[in-house]
Amino acid sequence: MTIGAWVAGVRLRTLPAAVGPVLMGGGLAWRDGGFAPLPFAAALGGALFIQIGTNYANDYSDFVRGADTDARLGAPRVTQTGALRPDAVRAGAAVGFVLATLIGVYLVWRGGWPIVGIGLASIVAGVCYTGGPWPFGYRGLGDLFVLVFFGPVAVAGTHYVQTLTWSGAAVVAGLGVGAFTTAILVVNNLRDRETDRRAGKRTLAVLMGTRPTQLEYSVLLGVAAAIPVWGGLADRWPVWAAGGALIAVGSAARPARTVWRYADPRELNAALVDTARAVGAYGVLFAAGCLA
Repeated sequence: MTIGAWVAGVRLRTLPAAVGPVLMGGGLAWRDGGFAPLPFAAALGGALFIQIGTNYANDYSDFVRGADTDARLGAPRVTQTGALRPDAVRAGAAVGFVLATLIGVYLVWRGGWPIVGIGLASIVAGVCYTGGPWPFGYRGLGDLFVLVFFGPVAVAGTHYVQTLTWSGAAVVAGLGVGAFTTAILVVNNLRDRETDRRAGKRTLAVLMGTRPTQLEYSVLLGVAAAIPVWGGLADRWPVWAAGGALIAVGSAARPARTVWRYADPRELNAALVDTARAVGAYGVLFAAGCLA
């Protein structure tokens, strides 16, 4: 076991999905005059550790369920390749969730019982995505999970722990970044559709087929673009925030072309990385626009 293997298990390229929504919640809190540095930093740390714990948990669960094999088309997983023992990966997941819980103690002190519900639901969802007795990621519900937890829950929750008020604008903004983050999963599941089907992993891509999955990706990008524009025009947030978000969505044009025109599913690896980067940019540019 090496440090490199543990870093690979973190899946650094997925972390923008955790960071982007928190940045947006922070930007909206600033816009509302309630930005609080320590709660914001704690929300960011908690989100990252939940994401890391979820990544390790998925790595372990997909391996023991037979979904990750030598036929895998994406980046090698540390359990599948033997870089880390399965029990070590499972322990890594536990450490990630424990660290998130420790940060959550402060957030609960700050925000009260609503944060208990958000934190517990996020951790349970992270474990049960591909693990537990009823892994919903194997039953076509993964897209809904990502949309909700990486969207309205993350953005509105981050806004709440700073301002101690619930914001409808934060919930709506969360739908935009949640849709964009779900597009990352869509690329992943489109690439793995055949191997997932053979392993009995019934993702939405497996259930719908190639063309509807490609259409889903485009619709999600459309939602990610439309929501910030609506909010800017309705004065829910500055037009600069809307403009920044649109620039980020525009940067997904290249992966969108790949999603629609690929010949070999391995081509989707680059599209997945590019989509993840665009989601990170979405959060950064939206937040920066809120500071204007």
